[in-house]
Amino acid sequence: MRAKTVKKKAGAILLINLGSPASPKVGDVRRYLRQFLMDGYVIDIPYPLRWMIVNLFILPFRPKRSAEAYAKIWQGDGSPLLTNTRRFAEKLAKFSKHKIFWAMRYGTPSVAAALSEIKAAGFGDVLVVPMYPHHALSSTVTAVEEAKKAAAPLGLDLKVLPAFYNDAGFIQNLVAQIKRHAKNDDYILFSYHGLPVRHITKADPTQAHCLQRENCCQIDSEVHKTCYRHQVIETTEMAAKSLALKPQQYGFSFQSRLGRAEWLKPMTSEFVADLAQKGIRNLAIVAPAFVADNLETLEEVNMQLREIFLAAGGKRFTYIPCLNDDAGWAKSFAALIDKSA
Repeated sequence: MRAKTVKKKAGAILLINLGSPASPKVGDVRRYLRQFLMDGYVIDIPYPLRWMIVNLFILPFRPKRSAEAYAKIWQGDGSPLLTNTRRFAEKLAKFSKHKIFWAMRYGTPSVAAALSEIKAAGFGDVLVVPMYPHHALSSTVTAVEEAKKAAAPLGLDLKVLPAFYNDAGFIQNLVAQIKRHAKNDDYILFSYHGLPVRHITKADPTQAHCLQRENCCQIDSEVHKTCYRHQVIETTEMAAKSLALKPQQYGFSFQSRLGRAEWLKPMTSEFVADLAQKGIRNLAIVAPAFVADNLETLEEVNMQLREIFLAAGGKRFTYIPCLNDDAGWAKSFAALIDKSA
């Protein structure tokens, strides 16, 4: 008698985004910041020193300021990042042949809870999808390591979607979003989340390429698979080429510096003021390090940077929203994950 063939259940997809406090109240923001900043991939210094900096120098002061910032962008249905991620997951489910789950690296829904749900639903294989186009220790790596830790006792097999900074679908939809919002602007600035310089050199497996060689990001190397700086430059150049921008019409910079360590430059806050002083009157900013709008894009970019640019002499400031739950983006991303799962 021929044995019956048991059809294996298709793997699940787990989207992982950064996270958000439960509310804009100071207590909730403090709990969120403690979990976030105590992550050794975020503040990558020895635990005792990290504990002292976070608990004695950051948490007594920063939660109140951050809570005020969150209050400015909080929506009726909660945190914009959670709302945008949930809506994207729902839209993605319409195009993908796989079951879509989502989680947050910090806060709720947690990665552990999502993987337990996946296990209970009968899945054995999971494609972990960090929702960041560019590879970085403090975003991609910490999300993957958290998933590995939670998956091990459940017996789940994990695959990881690589950084998609140069994926044709991502670039195509990024360009379409820029075209929808940027109209007759003098300059388009691609502003990316900043990183300490040491994160770039730490991610270099050779310890001899990143920031160790002249024009390191332009030299072909396997190191680029984990080099955030190279990847943001490539995203910028691919989008600018598709938009037919001239060199004087675009640039890239880095935002959100924390602490006194050396960070990637140029800094966006200084860059936008300099643009205004150089005669740029109409500026459009896009934040391609994120695919879902959040505190950093809605408050820091659209409010703080707007104020800096206009105060420096600029006339019109346009914020180009993240892709969020755009249908074209969801369809393109479904094709990418279905091919990778």
